[in-house]
Amino acid sequence: MAPRYTSLVEGLPASVPFVGPETQERERGRPFIARLGANESLFGPSPRAVEAMRAAAAETWMYGDAQSHDLRHALAEHHGVAPENIIVGEGIDGLLGYLVRLLVAPGDAVVTSDGAYPTFNYHVAGFGGVLHKVPFKDDREDPEALIARAAELGAKLVYLSNPDNPMGTWHDGATLQRMIYAVPKGTLLVLDEAYVELAPEGTAPPLDMTDPRVIRMRTFSKVHGLAGARVGYALGEAKLIRAFDKIRNHFGMARVSQAGALAALQDQDWLAHVQAQVAAARDRLAKIARANGLRPLPSATNFVTMDCGGDGAFARRVLAELLARDIFVRMPFVAPQDRCIRVSCGREQDLDAFAAALSNALAAARG
Repeated sequence: MAPRYTSLVEGLPASVPFVGPETQERERGRPFIARLGANESLFGPSPRAVEAMRAAAAETWMYGDAQSHDLRHALAEHHGVAPENIIVGEGIDGLLGYLVRLLVAPGDAVVTSDGAYPTFNYHVAGFGGVLHKVPFKDDREDPEALIARAAELGAKLVYLSNPDNPMGTWHDGATLQRMIYAVPKGTLLVLDEAYVELAPEGTAPPLDMTDPRVIRMRTFSKVHGLAGARVGYALGEAKLIRAFDKIRNHFGMARVSQAGALAALQDQDWLAHVQAQVAAARDRLAKIARANGLRPLPSATNFVTMDCGGDGAFARRVLAELLARDIFVRMPFVAPQDRCIRVSCGREQDLDAFAAALSNALAAARG
């Protein structure tokens, strides 16, 4: 009488890429006092976005616009491209799922970095693709190694995030443009730029919507502070963008989310405010790390990765001791990057709580 699962699903583990803080709070039986592990914007969304969402709540009885017309056209104007070059979806995570479904059949090769964003891997496994991984180089993703592996395998997709999660490191736009030029025939580069608004000028290569070798992923979850609204978008060649209409959830975008994202995009003053707050928080996190004998890695994101100076086992003890002190942080999963912990930027009270807990957590981990 049981459902007849596909053979692919039968072979998959029941897992999630990340265990959310709410799940951990329920298991612990108490809340965190500082939520510094999910790379959300603790500085919040634009007040104009909040007001737009509040007004749109009265229209929630209607489905959202299946074309995300107003938001898509505003994004096109913002980036200087055509609306046909943009698809809006349920965060970058949702768009990655659609992209993998479009291009990856069971057995197809996909290339990524060992330790890179695990949700991409989750989608590839879910559609039967075969993941091939190359190591990080000097705590950064290695564009040349990724392209070489993709060429060797005839990979359907090659994934790179710039700036990178979980390390916070980045390559300049010229390096990424050389990578795009080198993409093998039949391979698509998935360039995840979730944090690009927080990176130095020149981090992103120029947008070329005629180039079929690359698709660019952006989000309202990070600098715009709308992680709970689930709004992402992709920029790419028009034929590829049009192909999403074959398989996407056409009514997956909530009307409230569309309104919030549109208002956030139009509030560039708030964007600048958050960028300044993040830069200040990165500086303070780096000082906290150094004061405790840790080495902060350079960051172009809204988090700072801190080298704990030991191996992965030691960093996991530090993480556990911070969690025991009600500080929610995360860490990279794969060696040698797992020698680090990763701490999101936050408000003064959040960083105060982290600073107060860190020295005791380190002492307990060493003891």
